[in-house]
Amino acid sequence: MVGFDPSHRRLGPTEVALCGALSGFVTRAAVSPLDVVKIRFQLQVERISALEPRAKYRGLAQAVRAMLCEEGLAAFWKGHVPAQLLSITYSGVQFVTFEGLTELVHGHTRYEATQAHVHFACGGAGACMASLVAQPLDTLRTRLAAQGEPRVYRGLVHAVGTMWRGEGLRGFYRGLSPTLAAVFPYAGLQFGFYNVFTRAGNTLAARTQRRTGGLQTLVCGAAAGVLSKTLTYPCDLVKKRLQVMGFEQARCHFGEVRAYSGACDCVRHVVREEGLPGLYKGLVPSALKAAASTGLTFLTYEMFSALARSRRSRPGA
Repeated sequence: MVGFDPSHRRLGPTEVALCGALSGFVTRAAVSPLDVVKIRFQLQVERISALEPRAKYRGLAQAVRAMLCEEGLAAFWKGHVPAQLLSITYSGVQFVTFEGLTELVHGHTRYEATQAHVHFACGGAGACMASLVAQPLDTLRTRLAAQGEPRVYRGLVHAVGTMWRGEGLRGFYRGLSPTLAAVFPYAGLQFGFYNVFTRAGNTLAARTQRRTGGLQTLVCGAAAGVLSKTLTYPCDLVKKRLQVMGFEQARCHFGEVRAYSGACDCVRHVVREEGLPGLYKGLVPSALKAAASTGLTFLTYEMFSALARSRRSRPGA
């Protein structure tokens, strides 16, 4: 597990950043379709129900069929370039910050860096730092994934230029407040739950004299991802709603659109017009994505870290 192996700390910041970036790249490529479907649900004002005639997307299977018929297979990778840049940047910064903070805590307090509450705090802080760096890419990814046909943005460069001219720097940081409000507990819970599950798995493996491996890492990461996403999901929905403000022309044929004055106003409108379940629109694809992405993130990060440590231990390396 991340932070458990003392030899892991022999990796330098550059190597940690590279391992995190590669992990983010692999994970993003695998989970992009679920992410795009999740965003479509999050931005739909109408209630998600088979009995709601105004709703464009009424369920996961129906949404997938609709997107395939109307936009083709490529629709599930809309916004993939900024999404990849986001994942590479975010994962690199997050793991560098996490590793640095756990090393600092381990060296300067009486607490062991392998304790769950330390991983919660360091994981949350790492995610906040990564969010500050990567928020513009997140906004671009959301808008490119949210638009239908015909497209408002022809590509990443066109989107950057259009947003800069029309909205300025502030447009790239829409939704930052709910992002930071959600990302600290979300990432903290990811690392904390992963810590707890891995330690329990290691204890069980020791009792049964079984070896731990990649499957345990994948399962523990997936479980941590689902739990943390479910507990913090409303903030993610609010962030997505705020990120597409000023982008209504690309959303009009998906259904009704709304403008909000801020995060609190968004929550009030969602609860009043869509009910409390409205705050959890898109939870199913999001939970599936969280399971896959968190499991793959920890698994691939550990794999790349092991390769880096193996490379450093070679004679002459």
